Amino acid sequence: MNSQSKQTAQIADELEQIVAMNPNLSLDELELVMQRKMDLRNNQSLDEFCGLSPNQMSNWLSGSFTQLQWVNIATPEDLCQSPVMRYLGLIIDEAIEGGGSFKATAKGNLPAKLAKSASALLPGFAISAFDINPSISEFAGSNEDKFNALHYTRILAEIAGIIYRRSGRFHIKKAALAQYEKQGLAVFFLPMLEAAVTRYNWEYFDIIEHDVDLRLFWLFMVWRLQSHGSIDQLNDEMITAFPDLLRQLPGDNYCSPEQQLSMLIEIRFALRFLQYWGFVTVDPRRYDGQKTLPRVANIQPLMTSTFDFSALA
Repeated sequence: MNSQSKQTAQIADELEQIVAMNPNLSLDELELVMQRKMDLRNNQSLDEFCGLSPNQMSNWLSGSFTQLQWVNIATPEDLCQSPVMRYLGLIIDEAIEGGGSFKATAKGNLPAKLAKSASALLPGFAISAFDINPSISEFAGSNEDKFNALHYTRILAEIAGIIYRRSGRFHIKKAALAQYEKQGLAVFFLPMLEAAVTRYNWEYFDIIEHDVDLRLFWLFMVWRLQSHGSIDQLNDEMITAFPDLLRQLPGDNYCSPEQQLSMLIEIRFALRFLQYWGFVTVDPRRYDGQKTLPRVANIQPLMTSTFDFSALA
């Protein structure tokens, strides 16, 4: 709000100077001059936006998934390192094997044998480089309730309109099946990604009392994290670009608003979005003896082959 007030005052001063120096300007001419000045201002890079202009940031915050500018979002040639896409492949193959559908559990979940098959994929993913007990891993579980990444994938597949549940069975939509048979699993990469950043509820897995909807900023965060890999630095950049976020996170005796935002960014964005997709890996260790470890996201080839920001160079 302070920044907006300052800009309004600057614009008013400019308008006053223009009128004083050009008293014979008509209203239409004055409006044209001010429009040009506003266009220049809105296309000027800002340090607080890490060099983006207000117009660029506006597109990233409010543009639809198919209208995003200054970034090329592509389907990678190799999806083997993406847990989400590998799990989706298992779900689709299970439906095909069952003639277009398969039975859900009594709770409406994916069958245990599918969870077992998905768990067996863990050693092939980059995240397996970290010594994680399978019993607490989000990439393995005896059933869907204990397997967060698989549950996430099933929800996205439903949101994206690939599968649906009816009469105790999971069905693959006929149109989706036709696409799969013609183009393979890759055809669902962008629809699944769009569902993840526009319609999936990022708060779903946690019970954090105070929160903000980080989906609005997802592309800005991808850009920044891909450039430096530091979750700590990303948190600082988010606070600088969007200081009002801290107003939505009242601090307490244990955690400041800045720390709360950092926690949300790491859990909801880095771990349960980027890591589920195979875009990054994050070391689960927070301490090395008495030393606090920096929060680092190890950028994976899948991320750089999906998001190309070279247009910003």
